[in-house]
Amino acid sequence: MKPIWIVDDDESIRWVLEKALARENLATKSFSNARDAMAALEFDTPQVLVSDIRMPGASGLELLQTVKSRHPGLPVIIITAFSDLDSAVAAFQGGAFEYLAKPFDIDKAVELIRRALDESLRETSVESGPSETPEILGQAPAMQEVFRAIGRLSQSNVTVLITGESGSGKELVARALHKHSPRSAQPFIALNTAAIPKDLLESELFGHERGAFTGAQTTRRGRFEQAENGTLFLDEIGDMPFDLQTRLLRVLSDGHFYRVGGHQPMKANVRVITATHQNLEQRVRDGLFREDLYHRLNVIRLRLPSLRERREDIPILVRHFLVQSARQLGVEAKRMSDATMQFLSGLELPGNVRQLENLCNWITVMAPGQTVEIKDLPLELTQEQGEGVPASSLAVAPIAQEAATALPAAAPQGGQVFDAAAPANGAPPGWIGLLELQAAGMLGAGQQEVMAVLGRQFESALIKTALKHTHGRKNDAAVRLGIGRNTITRKISELGIDGAKED
Repeated sequence: MKPIWIVDDDESIRWVLEKALARENLATKSFSNARDAMAALEFDTPQVLVSDIRMPGASGLELLQTVKSRHPGLPVIIITAFSDLDSAVAAFQGGAFEYLAKPFDIDKAVELIRRALDESLRETSVESGPSETPEILGQAPAMQEVFRAIGRLSQSNVTVLITGESGSGKELVARALHKHSPRSAQPFIALNTAAIPKDLLESELFGHERGAFTGAQTTRRGRFEQAENGTLFLDEIGDMPFDLQTRLLRVLSDGHFYRVGGHQPMKANVRVITATHQNLEQRVRDGLFREDLYHRLNVIRLRLPSLRERREDIPILVRHFLVQSARQLGVEAKRMSDATMQFLSGLELPGNVRQLENLCNWITVMAPGQTVEIKDLPLELTQEQGEGVPASSLAVAPIAQEAATALPAAAPQGGQVFDAAAPANGAPPGWIGLLELQAAGMLGAGQQEVMAVLGRQFESALIKTALKHTHGRKNDAAVRLGIGRNTITRKISELGIDGAKED
């Protein structure tokens, strides 16, 4: 994490903030004037910038303007006098995160800087994205057509609609289109519109102004602003609420939008790529999707084949996923016998490439030997095939008894299963696959009310992680999780969670 920059001509204020932030184990870098900070911005950037508004030479507002022109997502906190209301207003108009009025309470100042730090880290994680675009593998004729289409479309700025079944790799194609485009040096921002609650999706897309709604303590940039000059990928566009479709149409039509609660139009220079597994034409006929938006999105349609249409690629994908999974766990990669590979190539796998990847993760964790035979595969797979039924319900992994013993504590009475603080490179791959394993183990053991038990564990893990992220601030955690303050208070009580405090 980068240091927090403090810019103030008053040495005592710099000293107090440095000491207070040092107690929070936060690194700082101080400047006595705005000019030195501007010069340093040529070579480096802070995580958060705290600046006085009135200093000899260049003012804090000039510094704010310089920062926002180069790094629009960098939170800037302006220090101002109580009487200097005009300056505070100017600071907000210039894009300041918040202001500190002198004399300020040091604990409140640290809390504000913490909030700005959380926002900055969110921006960093969103905009940096994966350092490497995952490779799209495939030698089947259907995939070669996809590769040719990517080559033709990558140099264009045209809107692309990617269709295909769930798990077929639509986001990989969107990333490839971005990677090979003139926008490749700019951000690639992906958003699954079906995964965001309806009442938060508008703010997630377009951002919000401070005070726009309960919990909007600061101004926040939306995905369109984060993707400026780059690419915005909207997955599961068919699930977008009807009223939001109108706002999206407006952006696609004239390139302008408003933040939630805002009155200043924002200009978006973004290439939009969308994807869906649904039949949009049918949703238009059903009145669930705007016809004019459909035509805006359906400029170029790129259809991804299902895994059933490219079975010859299954061996290539299996070997790739086994190597990838073994690398994540730090073990030797498993190998498939010829009979096992032939067996896998004949499966239906309705979850497509994603399901195959999860299956390879399961094999890396669960298969006993280095060479995997058919008998080592999940029992549901081999039983269904033996009965002549397509393996259409496999979601990786059932083997009830093996799952119950292989997972770290089945915890049927509500114990924590997934440690949110555990290092990612040491955790078993695919948490959804592990959840399915645990559910299978509990069901196989005759456990009752499995949904309620796992639901409590899931909610408890989310709330505990959010509280840890917000240093115990309950209301802030509720905002981050997208739930109400009353809801998180009730859940904390019901689940017996400790460590929460009022904001």
